[in-house]
Amino acid sequence: MASRSAVYRGNKSFSVEQKEVSAPGAGEVQIQVAYCGICGTDLHIYLGHMDQRVGFERTIGHEMSGVISAIGEGVSGLSVGQHVVVRPLDHCGVCPACIAGHEHICHNLKFIGIDTEGAFQEFWNVPAHTIHTLPDDLSLAHAALIEPLAVACHDVERGQVAEGEDVLVIGGGPIGMLVALVARNAGGNVVISEINENRLAYAEKLGFATANPLETDVAKLMNERTGNKGADVVFEVSGSQPGVDLMTAAAATRGRIVMVAIHATKPQIDMFQFFWRELELIGARVYRPEDYDAAMQLLAEGIVDCDSFITDIQPLDAIQSAFETLTSNPNAMKSMIRVSGELA
Repeated sequence: MASRSAVYRGNKSFSVEQKEVSAPGAGEVQIQVAYCGICGTDLHIYLGHMDQRVGFERTIGHEMSGVISAIGEGVSGLSVGQHVVVRPLDHCGVCPACIAGHEHICHNLKFIGIDTEGAFQEFWNVPAHTIHTLPDDLSLAHAALIEPLAVACHDVERGQVAEGEDVLVIGGGPIGMLVALVARNAGGNVVISEINENRLAYAEKLGFATANPLETDVAKLMNERTGNKGADVVFEVSGSQPGVDLMTAAAATRGRIVMVAIHATKPQIDMFQFFWRELELIGARVYRPEDYDAAMQLLAEGIVDCDSFITDIQPLDAIQSAFETLTSNPNAMKSMIRVSGELA
């Protein structure tokens, strides 16, 4: 059986090719992929920032949904035809992090779709332990938002956002917006700091207070909103030095700062503020199985307006133009690829 796959070939290019599909091996499940979102990491790969890790013959993609098409030997509890998503983490099980129960930050972690073949292909074999089954009434297009929403669930859980706390989200891209939605659902009073006017307008449409740091002193604004207290929880999602500067300037005494973004270069951090205000800096990386469960529950509860969050859906053959558009005009909240048209 042949499968169409989008292969990253370097130099900002994808080639949609026919590949022979192998049967799922022992402990594996084969999925016919329905939809796959384009995430920030995918854009980094497309721009050549991860060539040494990814190479020039890889099919990437991991924000997906699909239908089980075959099951390998030794797999139980799953059946052909089930609608599923994949939690794209393959851990070793023997390192200190795994032994301590932190498999999602395994010392030898393989991120499926980056370190191994990903979901921009019609048929995809993955380890069975990565599978999460979907409720029957959840559309496959909406289900492809579960992976980034699980990131946000993990971030907010790490920040321990509580009812009535003041929250600042620095960066209003897809993950920042989802963090803001999950934090608000947890009871936080959320402000989003963002420089892109289209994203600011979308955040305001969703009912968030916003600020453009190019025009407003956001730390001063947070103090004005909170009786000179500042933000109890700050999420740094911008990946920028100005965002790192703001995270310490806007934090309340004993505030919690969650580092969500992956910074391309080592940022400078104002350590004096950690001393004077007894701040906490918290790392947050990917997600655990329970974060996927939480994301599915929140989607079912409707905290994400999926139809407006999904900016556009392109067919697999248009993946090159989809990436080109995202890099030249980064106003989309979530661009998605329809991988297998018959499942749409």
